[in-house]
Amino acid sequence: MRRFLALVILLGIAVAAIGGSARAQQTVRFAALDGANGAAPTELVGYLFLPVGPGPHAAIVFMHGCGGLFARATGEIVARETAWRRSLVERGFAVLMVDGFGPRNTTEICSPASFKPGLYARRPGDAYAALLFLRSRPDISHDRIGLMGWSNGGGAVLMAVAERSSGRPANFTGPDFRAAVAFYPGSCSPQRLGPDWTTEIPLLILVGEDDVWTPAAPCQEQAEQAAHLGAPVVFHAYPGAHHDFDWPGLKRRELPAFTMRSGVVPIVAEDPAARADALDRVGAFLARHMSN
Repeated sequence: MRRFLALVILLGIAVAAIGGSARAQQTVRFAALDGANGAAPTELVGYLFLPVGPGPHAAIVFMHGCGGLFARATGEIVARETAWRRSLVERGFAVLMVDGFGPRNTTEICSPASFKPGLYARRPGDAYAALLFLRSRPDISHDRIGLMGWSNGGGAVLMAVAERSSGRPANFTGPDFRAAVAFYPGSCSPQRLGPDWTTEIPLLILVGEDDVWTPAAPCQEQAEQAAHLGAPVVFHAYPGAHHDFDWPGLKRRELPAFTMRSGVVPIVAEDPAARADALDRVGAFLARHMSN
């Protein structure tokens, strides 16, 4: 009997560790949109977290960064996405984390040597595959699905929500993503996205002013140009903040293994003040754009 009670307690602790106001994690699988010329599409793997209470729930799709969804040292979902999932689930959102690398036998694409342009090009389509999957579920509110990404995944967000999206299926019919958030996105410049890049989806871009990996200036230029074209884009930069400023507990360090072709060595570090502001800012943005 004591062993049974101990097991029950351990199971309760395990569920609580996933998130105090969340149900247990669900591993889900769905087809990517990359099948072409008769080839079978990639089977993507996602990790779905639902808030407690009856649905249907608003939901956020997560697009991980160039290092993948899992920490190589532990095999666990990285701390940044875990922290954001907890925050959003507590606010009543379901969260679907999409692993775009594992099903394609890739661990990271952070350095010039490991970068895979073809895989990166598929990521906006992965976002829409996730959207279509969530829209198939009765416990998800089909017209209240948002998109959030970091760095490489943030660049995928910009490409996905573009008016001329590289990921939206040609035969797509709404509802589309309701809102999107891009943290320090890659490919964030008119040179990469095009001078007439714009979106009809409300978009919040958050960057650190001292980010040398995905600098703030091109993102600000892109956001201002899009806003001039009428896009509902909001840009905010945090003074003194580096790349990964919202990664809890991340000590400042340089990443020489990921030195860019320009010779710049990326720097990552948590900025507690910027992280705290981002939690509030993103929460308010999503509440404004994704409420009934």
